[in-house]
Amino acid sequence: MSRATAYRLRRRFDEGGWEALRDRPSTPRRQPRRLSDAAEAEIVAVRRATQAGPVVIGVITRRPASTVGKVLRRWGCSRLPRPVRDPVRRDERERPGELIHVDTKKLGRFHVVGKRIFNDGVHRNRAAGWQHLHVAIDDHSRLAYTEVLAGQDKQACAAFLRRAVAWYAAQGITIERVLSDNAKAYHSHLWRDTCDQLGVARRYTRPYTPRTNGKAEALIKTMLREWAYRYAYPSSSNRTRALAGWTRWYNRHRPHGSLGSTPPISRVSHLRGHYT
Repeated sequence: MSRATAYRLRRRFDEGGWEALRDRPSTPRRQPRRLSDAAEAEIVAVRRATQAGPVVIGVITRRPASTVGKVLRRWGCSRLPRPVRDPVRRDERERPGELIHVDTKKLGRFHVVGKRIFNDGVHRNRAAGWQHLHVAIDDHSRLAYTEVLAGQDKQACAAFLRRAVAWYAAQGITIERVLSDNAKAYHSHLWRDTCDQLGVARRYTRPYTPRTNGKAEALIKTMLREWAYRYAYPSSSNRTRALAGWTRWYNRHRPHGSLGSTPPISRVSHLRGHYT
């Protein structure tokens, strides 16, 4: 320690003994410019009434925003309370095929390993374009069907639905309803006609409520973590080729938390013998 610190501690020891050497709060004993309790109570009252920030409260109370911020921290109300949201309803369909969730996710195309792996900020895949991951997941069994396509327009979405319904039919599952978000592709005439031809009823999520399609959102999050970004693929083509193997592993072997740590195929017991 410095000589000044040693003299200060020695003086405190002479005045109060060992007890005087305890750590003291850094708050000054005298704060002549601090607001009165009534002025601070006024700031806190405005905060609770308007839920505004320090700048707005400073304009209302004619105080500097920095002073308002210090008062709010002292009174423990510098952070707004979490908004009250609707309770989350976690439901599940009773049988496979009663409802499937569909969704898409845009993925960057790349020809060589890029800056995400080298972490050097060098752009090696300029104007490489995009790929679009399409997913379908059964609400009851969590059995998933996935594809990587060049687009996510109405033609791509309708063609994907046809192949997904055919794939589920090959597994012995008849699709009754399909749930999607409110993207334009899912509100197009082509999507409506495709669903009518397949005998599938259309359902849509509530606007600005992605949790309504939570099973598809959760599947995409799992795929990004365990398939898309887990390995340093030489190119996006290699990543696409690895998708089929990962989806097969997800359906047949990966433990699923909502299924009691069993794979999705366990919910479709009559398909165990001929799953492909």
